[in-house]
Amino acid sequence: MNEAQKIQTFISEQGIPGIEDLNLDVNQNKPEMEVVVNREKAGELGVSTAQVGQALRSAIYGFDASTYKEGEDDYDIFVRFDGENRYNESALFNQNITFRDNTGTLKKIPLATLVETKNIATFSSIKRKDLKRVITIYSNVLEGFNPTEIVQKIQGSMVNYKLPSHITYQFTGEQEEMAKNMAFLSKALVIAMALILLIIVAQFNSISKPIIIFIAIVLSFIGVLFGLVIFQMDFVVMMTMMGIISLAGIVVNNAIVLIDYTQLLIDRKKEELGIPEDMYLSREQYREAIIAAGTNRLRPVLLTAITTVLGLIPLAVGLNLNFFTLFTEFDPQMYIGGDNNIFWKPMSWTIIFGLTFATFLTLVIVPTLFYLLNRAKIRFYESKTQKEPSVG
Repeated sequence: MNEAQKIQTFISEQGIPGIEDLNLDVNQNKPEMEVVVNREKAGELGVSTAQVGQALRSAIYGFDASTYKEGEDDYDIFVRFDGENRYNESALFNQNITFRDNTGTLKKIPLATLVETKNIATFSSIKRKDLKRVITIYSNVLEGFNPTEIVQKIQGSMVNYKLPSHITYQFTGEQEEMAKNMAFLSKALVIAMALILLIIVAQFNSISKPIIIFIAIVLSFIGVLFGLVIFQMDFVVMMTMMGIISLAGIVVNNAIVLIDYTQLLIDRKKEELGIPEDMYLSREQYREAIIAAGTNRLRPVLLTAITTVLGLIPLAVGLNLNFFTLFTEFDPQMYIGGDNNIFWKPMSWTIIFGLTFATFLTLVIVPTLFYLLNRAKIRFYESKTQKEPSVG
């Protein structure tokens, strides 16, 4: 308790803005009455400490005397002191303990003759986690401040605080839940990426093209970070991560469309020139096919991106319409904001930032990677052909 109070004082002295009412979840000044049994006197009178404790417990909390049955329902009957006498010291300690001694004589011993009482101050409760005593230091966060930033500042300050070897600390509550959500969504993202990779490998029957698409997906996440930094938005673990997972499914579609059409043009070119499928075109022919595919697929890729972004803008800014009054009273009752905007805004802007950046990647980076990959294949094929001995 003393160490927790020292940590509370230490954090308060740091002057970290945004913290309001730093408190402990344990009250050390809760009034309590300590009852001490005079064992020597109780032994002389033939009363055990268990009888004393049971008498006090029955008076305050009651004991199960019987069961009352009404229809098919059973109700337990508890017997205890009434509200006036339950916390009345005189009534509690003047009650008699009734029992028979070894000779069978019925005895009544007042509790007051067996116990001594003392008023003390003690803890309101003792909390444990994994059998270890735990004290929580908590506070409110003022409006306009980010709880994550405040926790990071406290973590930085606690580095300079020397704790006893038998005491440890950790951040729980909202931060603990945030860490759990982050771990779960990160795992979900990895599984989603793995499934996407397996599906496109099966589709193209190749590993090189899926790797290009996979790289484009990963690089699109950079657009999300750029957007959050430029517009100074918070990284909301739950909804931002859901937006990133959704973004992966959207980005892969445009990349597949472009690469698939590029490969189709390459196959047509080989068929026109009578080149076997296992042979390669020249670098210039690959370049022409990639440019033609990019030109023909520019409109579908841009339309996909633009329609998705424009469709998410109302959700991102929190545009609300009342469609019922729009058609009945011709009054849409339009307004921007609201509670739903707080929830959906992070996910919407995540997809918008990522998809805008990914469109550039699809139109520029993906064709470039595809060209460089095929050029490397041609170079490898040519070097392999030169090393093979000719048969005369």
